[in-house]
Amino acid sequence: MNHLKRICLPVIIMACLFCAVCCKKNGDSGGSTDDDNVVVKYIDTLSPTTPMKHEGGLNTQADFTRIRQKVSAQAEPWFSGWQKLVANSHAQTSYVANPTVKLVRGGNSAEEPDPDNYSRAMNDAHAAYQLALRWKISTDTIYARTAVTILNAWANTCTKLSGNSNVALGAGIYGYAFAVAGELLRDFPGWQAADFTKFKQWMLNVWYPINYSFLSGHFGCHPEHAWSNWDLCNMASAMAIGILTDNRSIYNYVINYYQRGLGNGNNYKTIFHVFPGADSTMAEMQESGRDQGHCTLSLALLTTICQLAWNQGDDLWGFRNNIVLKASEYVARYNVANLSVPYYQYSWHEGDPWNGCGVKTTLLPEIGSGGRGTMRPMWAMIYNHYAKIKKVPQLNTTYTALGVQKAQPEGGGGDYGPNSGGFDQLGFGTLLYSLE
Repeated sequence: MNHLKRICLPVIIMACLFCAVCCKKNGDSGGSTDDDNVVVKYIDTLSPTTPMKHEGGLNTQADFTRIRQKVSAQAEPWFSGWQKLVANSHAQTSYVANPTVKLVRGGNSAEEPDPDNYSRAMNDAHAAYQLALRWKISTDTIYARTAVTILNAWANTCTKLSGNSNVALGAGIYGYAFAVAGELLRDFPGWQAADFTKFKQWMLNVWYPINYSFLSGHFGCHPEHAWSNWDLCNMASAMAIGILTDNRSIYNYVINYYQRGLGNGNNYKTIFHVFPGADSTMAEMQESGRDQGHCTLSLALLTTICQLAWNQGDDLWGFRNNIVLKASEYVARYNVANLSVPYYQYSWHEGDPWNGCGVKTTLLPEIGSGGRGTMRPMWAMIYNHYAKIKKVPQLNTTYTALGVQKAQPEGGGGDYGPNSGGFDQLGFGTLLYSLE
């Protein structure tokens, strides 16, 4: 995505929040016929006055009770997952926040001459999240206090996100990580009410406007120019911020975008082809023809959105006849099992510098082999939802289950190298999502 027009980030005003309001759909929203001839029921949204559920974002209080019991009993695989967490350098009470006034992703550019410094956010957001997990599971408040100190430091220091078009990636990926960490800590008695309020306002004022600006206008580009992970990370951030701040209008915007959005975060575009016949357990992702590092990223972000919505009572996991599982099977068969997969040719709205970003299309004639074998900490969440909660037939989870086996125990930020790709997902699925 190199041809995005230069952007001038608007002055952050609260009025932009109201642009995201989506009205409740009246009555039955109907359905559409998918590629596999299944009639799809759209997910309706609740009134903006309906409170959000607050149990931890990606996990509920019941989840943490179960996890605590399993860890206490040193039961596997939970105990191995716990050991992975407590060994991470980001999950230590000695961790010190490193906030900055201006967070830059897409620096050294015409839009932002200063260099990138986004590693500060990616490390600190993951530290806050991991420390919050240690508190939730161990109940030792020293971890929560350290996590809150990190979040307070950022809310009291950072006033701006900047960069070229890549600022959207920063706003999305680190935005959702900060918001989920904050949601985990919202019931910690040691987080002063005034500080928590300031943190929520910080997420609304500094992060959300970029999420919404990108999703609603794609910085002036064709809405299908941006690869799906660009939409999905901003959707994850907006959804997590909506939950954190009790703003159902923001949350509703993402639910509607997932089903009807113009960009590639729309589920029909993220997972754009369901294979027929013998391959009907698989579906191709929009980034499959690009490369596997980004394709696996899209799956990790997509499932984060599904899990956040699930704990609010919306079944994005089940949308389009469990289409996310079919995408997971496709990605895992190619990357984990290292087997061949069918491929449906995809045309990307690439564009060029002369006619704008996304007007001209470019054919991707075969599956992208670059980054094949990329391993991300995402399989446990997917597998356990479909195999243990939805109880889909074992035949339909074959390759996703293999991903669980190969990735176990899943770690998080800091366990997969120092570069940004290792911090794209929060991880620790073996600990957090394993079920009997």
